[in-house]
Amino acid sequence: MEMQNETDLTEFIILGFQNLQEVRLLIFSGFLTIYLFTVLWNTCIIILALVDQRLQSPMYFFLGNLSFLDICYTTTTIPQMLDLLLTERSSISYMGCVLQLYFFFSFACTECLLLAVMAFDRYVAICNPLRYMLIIKRIFCLQLATACWAGGFLNSAVHTVYAFRLPFCGENHIDAFYCDIPPLLKVSCGDITRNKRLLLTISLFIAWTPLFCIILSYAYIISSVLKIRSTEGRQKAFSTCSSHLTVVLLYFGSGIFTYLRPVPTQSSVNTKLIPPI
Repeated sequence: MEMQNETDLTEFIILGFQNLQEVRLLIFSGFLTIYLFTVLWNTCIIILALVDQRLQSPMYFFLGNLSFLDICYTTTTIPQMLDLLLTERSSISYMGCVLQLYFFFSFACTECLLLAVMAFDRYVAICNPLRYMLIIKRIFCLQLATACWAGGFLNSAVHTVYAFRLPFCGENHIDAFYCDIPPLLKVSCGDITRNKRLLLTISLFIAWTPLFCIILSYAYIISSVLKIRSTEGRQKAFSTCSSHLTVVLLYFGSGIFTYLRPVPTQSSVNTKLIPPI
């Protein structure tokens, strides 16, 4: 499907930083620190998972995928945001906006699915430890990871095509910090009903279904852990899930706030600063 906009827009204007001129350098320093820490930390996790033989397990295989996703996820937005802050340039090319939206949404959707797979891995490890190696085989891990990546990129392709088929009628000012679906729907002069329905419908499968699977997995996990008699055993079991559960709460909480609420008529710094983590 052709995504050529009927107004022949060549660029979009990012308005996200216009009201923050006085603290521009402070925001730049904050985003730069977050980005460098994210890349360094996740790179270390990937390297350790590859070179340490003790970490050659399904849990660390999925953790390595998650770390790589986090690097890709932040790289689609933060470097461009740093450039806007440093150069005070506020524009992004039309095709740059298309690519940013596509890859950002691809990585976001892939992470939703991968978090559900990681919850399933923890469920099998804690609730069926004797059958763990029989169920979570290497080929099965590869198949699950491939399905997550393929599902995320396919879902993003649908959203991107429909978003950039909308007419903008000369309006190219995006009240956000990067190209995303809600800000684009706001500036479109066409009927966005189909886009909002699509966003809600697909989110049922790409967000709510994985979240339900995660909740169900942890219900069984908690039930099994509470049956462990020793306090040390319960603490060890919970410790293997605590970091994953924290990421789930932050990720799905911010994602639901951003994408599963009505498209606002006015933006604020608070709403623009809460993308999925």
